[in-house]
Amino acid sequence: QVQLVESGGGLVQPGGSLRLSCAASGFTVKDFGIGWFRQAPGKEREGVSCVSSGDGNTYYADSVKGRFTISRDNAKNRVYLQMNSLKPEDTAVYYCATDTLCLKSTGSLALDYGSDYWGKGTLVTVSS
Repeated sequence: QVQLVESGGGLVQPGGSLRLSCAASGFTVKDFGIGWFRQAPGKEREGVSCVSSGDGNTYYADSVKGRFTISRDNAKNRVYLQMNSLKPEDTAVYYCATDTLCLKSTGSLALDYGSDYWGKGTLVTVSS
């Protein structure tokens, strides 16, 4: 019933931009909150950004602050991640997942692959 589908990944040159989309079904993103995470080969999955439930407070990892912008479209039940000024170190598979209080994406709480809902990810490659 519950499903999250990421899209928008691809190959982009350093300094370029991409917009990722997280389409949700079976639940309301406004009620649950959505976090963006990424995982590079050989590295741990890390939180990137999050929009919390309710009023939609936003959070960003220090590594992306000022470059990435998360937004929520309640009418379309989607969450977006606008990524600007991309760097090679941004290369990773990007996932969206439920994160109601943004405790997972901010590192305050361990990632939960069991109880939380995760998409399958979309690959972002930043290279010249």
